[in-house]
Amino acid sequence: MKFTLSWLKDHLETDAPLDDILYALTDLGLEVEEVINPADSLADFRLGYVKSAEKHPDADRLRVCQVQTDEGDLQIICGAPNAREGITVVVCKPGMYIPGLDLTIKVGKIRGVESHGMMASEKELELSDEHDGIIELPSGEVGQKFTDWLAENDPSKIDPVIDIAITPNRPDALGVRGIARDLAARGLGTLKPAKTAQVEGTFDCPITVTIDEDTRKNGCEVFMGRLIKGVKNGPSPAWLQQRLRAIGLRPISALVDITNFFTIDANRPLHVFDADKVQGNLRVHRAKGGETLMGLDDKEYTFDAGMVVISDDTGVESIGGIMGGLVTGCTETTTNVFLEAAFWDAIEIAKTGRTLKINSDARYRNERGIDPAFNAPAMELATQMILDLCGGEASNVVVAGEVPDVSRAYQLDTDRVQSLVGMKIAPKVQRETLAALGFELDASDMASVPSWRPDVQGSADLVEEVARMASLTKLEGKPMARAHVGVPRAILTPMQQRESMARRTIAALGYNECVTYSFIDQSSAALFGGGADATMLDNPISSEMSHMRPDLLPGLLQAAARNQARGFMDMALFEVGPAFHGGEPGEQHLLASGILIGQTGPKDVHGERRSVDLYDAKADAEAVLSAIKAPAKAQILRGVADWWHPGRSGKICLGPKKVMAVFGEIHPRVLAAMDVKGPAVGFTVFVEEPPFARNKSATRPALVLRDLQAVERDFAFVVNADVESLALVNAAAGADKVLIESVRVFDEFIGGSLGEGKKSLAISVRLQPVDKTLTDEDIAAVSEKIIAKVAGATGGELRG
Repeated sequence: MKFTLSWLKDHLETDAPLDDILYALTDLGLEVEEVINPADSLADFRLGYVKSAEKHPDADRLRVCQVQTDEGDLQIICGAPNAREGITVVVCKPGMYIPGLDLTIKVGKIRGVESHGMMASEKELELSDEHDGIIELPSGEVGQKFTDWLAENDPSKIDPVIDIAITPNRPDALGVRGIARDLAARGLGTLKPAKTAQVEGTFDCPITVTIDEDTRKNGCEVFMGRLIKGVKNGPSPAWLQQRLRAIGLRPISALVDITNFFTIDANRPLHVFDADKVQGNLRVHRAKGGETLMGLDDKEYTFDAGMVVISDDTGVESIGGIMGGLVTGCTETTTNVFLEAAFWDAIEIAKTGRTLKINSDARYRNERGIDPAFNAPAMELATQMILDLCGGEASNVVVAGEVPDVSRAYQLDTDRVQSLVGMKIAPKVQRETLAALGFELDASDMASVPSWRPDVQGSADLVEEVARMASLTKLEGKPMARAHVGVPRAILTPMQQRESMARRTIAALGYNECVTYSFIDQSSAALFGGGADATMLDNPISSEMSHMRPDLLPGLLQAAARNQARGFMDMALFEVGPAFHGGEPGEQHLLASGILIGQTGPKDVHGERRSVDLYDAKADAEAVLSAIKAPAKAQILRGVADWWHPGRSGKICLGPKKVMAVFGEIHPRVLAAMDVKGPAVGFTVFVEEPPFARNKSATRPALVLRDLQAVERDFAFVVNADVESLALVNAAAGADKVLIESVRVFDEFIGGSLGEGKKSLAISVRLQPVDKTLTDEDIAAVSEKIIAKVAGATGGELRG
């Protein structure tokens, strides 16, 4: 929406500076996108006086002028026919930029004579297309700024053009008067009284108008028109042409320019028909489909069934509310004109405009909503302007349909406004604000909405209007009151805290986090115990995302395969998120999974680089469990899922049925199916499984240090070769859960005197007394329990 400052001041009595107006517009929600101020490019130019103008010694058409300026006399060579002694001119000194020529002037020689600047024409300063001579001013002092002279004598030359963005809910701001009303309500001036007119018709209009019954409700509710005969349609006056040109519209003729003026000035699209080209009467109806019309833009349009059009007795003559037809358009020979003002259905206008791909000012405003109550006043005002500019005689107004009743009222709750906005706005100020915007309030604070505000549809909109005028920039940030006194309660739930800690711990271990889709293909899901119909999507994004993931490992392995394809062979990836064991709400579980592939690090001279193994995954899984405060004493058992290597994997449990984590090498069959070059090890921590500590306090417990010396005893057991060391360790640890602090394997021996099918496992058992120092008898008793427990669990014998 473009308009000039002087146009705005036709409706707004204000002395506010341009910058204040621009700031207020944006603050009111009418964002200023651009300001074109001609004064900016003319700021450096000053007035001069030609003291003498003599013929150039080497050119008949050139004059050597001595020009008096604020910096002394300058010699300027000029070829303009009106360059002469005794005139006041606009001087362009060396170093100044000339906008019309797009150059910076310099001192130069013309036919051997130096010239120190130039005297400008209107075209060279982009004031007009006049370039036959230099600017001659009837008044002005030497050294006076040219912009100051224009402001006093010809302000239209430096009239700023303001371009603002209009949101779809503010059709009233598509007219200059609506913008002025907002600024007046903000306090930047006084809204001038609206112009009125009342033209009495001197004869009955020979052209009648009808609206088909199926078109009245959702097409055209009211159509007004009148004939004005005997007009003279020539060029519009200079002031009107200047305003239209300033906002980018091309003046066409007085009649057309008048309709364009009302479109911009009052958000009131109008249309004029050449009455002599209208055959019979006008009818507003819906197209049957297939009709054609040559529009005013010289394009032919074909109508779909249901589009609202205006026809005479011969066929379609106009696209209702969007564009007129070329045949009945007004030209310089038009002497009788039919003026139309109608209220169209916004939805129908938008649908027709999009289908026909027409972007006109009329469509832009009609599809957003115009003021239905202004239909008749607009008809009178436009008639009066036509009579003033073109002459003629007006008929009585013909009317089809009725002006729709859009009256409505909403309650203004002044206390609620202050509560919602967060500012103290006095009730009196709230009422004055709404009154300035055109609302009418009764004694009970029921606010009647003005007809030009279709966007106000409830009490909440009244709050928005008050806040908009009060300026939300005045809001002061205030801390919210605490709901509870003292230390604030934790925002995250214990499970959310545990999830966050697991994520941070794995990242700290050197893993890179992945965020993969929760959807995977059926074949990958089947490798990890999923792929059933219960987790299948009804409408998958693609065939590769057909099922909910049963585990996080498929997504990580797919990411690893993509990285290997790009040459990244060593990687550590992890993800924390849900996996799904069913399709119903709640049939999901929170996992934290990681994979290690390749080597532990880059090559080095110390030879520390090695392939990752299951113990790396085990250590990382234990670190995560420790971070989320899982119980420290846990068992490591076999019996994991079949996507793990059967001999190189395990699970960390609190019992056979309470699995907190699994770790190990991923099965080669799975790696091959997912195109991953192995081996690959990984872990999965079941974040929800470890029990929470009974003590919910964030305070750490006191450090417990034993003042009694620990005792370590070594045992070597001869067991069958197929006995797992883990079974022996678990058996020894269970001999006395109070005294035995730890058990670890430190040696394995196979062969020699042990014979076939036997091996020796040596373990170190650490005993930590609690209440007294252990005697030899106490140690011997525990040792006997360990030997018996291991013998019962593994069949092992103490090696002699």
